[in-house]
Amino acid sequence: MENQLKEKVLNSIKNLKEKKSRIYFMVQDTKGNAKASIRYIYQMAKVLFDNGYNAIILHEKDDYAGTTAWLEEDYMKIPHKSLEKQNLEVSPEDFLVIPEIYGFVMDQVKNLPCGKIVITQQYAYMLETLNPGQSWNQFGFMKCITTNSKQKEYIERIMRQCTFDIIEPYVSEKFKPKNLPAMPIIGVHTKEQSDAINLIKAFYLKFPQYRWFTFRDLRGLSETEFANSLRDCFVSVWIDPKSGFGTFPLESMKCNIPVIGKIPDLQPDWMNEDNGVWIQDQTIMIDVIADFIQNWLEDNLNPKLYEEMLKTIERYSDKQKFEDGVVKLFEGYLTTRVNAFEQQINKTEE
Repeated sequence: MENQLKEKVLNSIKNLKEKKSRIYFMVQDTKGNAKASIRYIYQMAKVLFDNGYNAIILHEKDDYAGTTAWLEEDYMKIPHKSLEKQNLEVSPEDFLVIPEIYGFVMDQVKNLPCGKIVITQQYAYMLETLNPGQSWNQFGFMKCITTNSKQKEYIERIMRQCTFDIIEPYVSEKFKPKNLPAMPIIGVHTKEQSDAINLIKAFYLKFPQYRWFTFRDLRGLSETEFANSLRDCFVSVWIDPKSGFGTFPLESMKCNIPVIGKIPDLQPDWMNEDNGVWIQDQTIMIDVIADFIQNWLEDNLNPKLYEEMLKTIERYSDKQKFEDGVVKLFEGYLTTRVNAFEQQINKTEE
């Protein structure tokens, strides 16, 4: 019996060292709609897949819509597996990477012997599907990947038994300044559609002289359409009070478009008083937009705003840094797993 166990452990070590262990990344089905949090997971999985790791996208239903409608086709080359009507193949050397929103799935897989990792991009969701008193470590999820230090500091105060790693998102090359002058278009990106509708209606009521300015809702577009539409704007508006990171403002900055934004409850560490027009009170948003329009028409915008935008986005434009960070992180996870198995063998031989 001991020889059989040792043989299984040695096989797990071999699979880990040869990158054959499966790394499952669970994703929501967005039904073909663009979502930054899903893009981040796909980017991470693709980095590992391209570097020879056995990365697999895991989804709930067989009729999964995929991401071809809004991401490059290359992302769908990553192997995909459905949970519906299938038994999930999981060995001790494998890893499950599950978003914080899937607390109920964590409960379902708690008895699986694999490595378990939470990926948290939105701190506001981390308790949504957990029962009172439940925490990730109860289900064997002892590691967490998140997007920035502010979010990490908050989450680790709640999930105190976990260890945390940070992989900052990067803004793709599709986002770049437009050579032609900006048009009188205001890009809007809000968490709730009602916020965008109410903003636009209130603005036109209070400032009818600016009816020739157009508001453009930038949600739900493919990455290419989104980048092209954003480049047409001269300013963008961002309202997402519960944001855990804030990809949209950075995408705007990379297109050289200033952002007027509501400061989230958890202020991201990339935000400072000079790289955007940030407000605490959402009720004054339309007045701030009107002031910005007037300054833009008079060519009276502070050059420091654009300088600070460029400084900020430089940190999030390095694709190689993102890729190196992902590979290094998972190399560490695999090495730690190998060490644990080797210790297990040593104990049986003592």
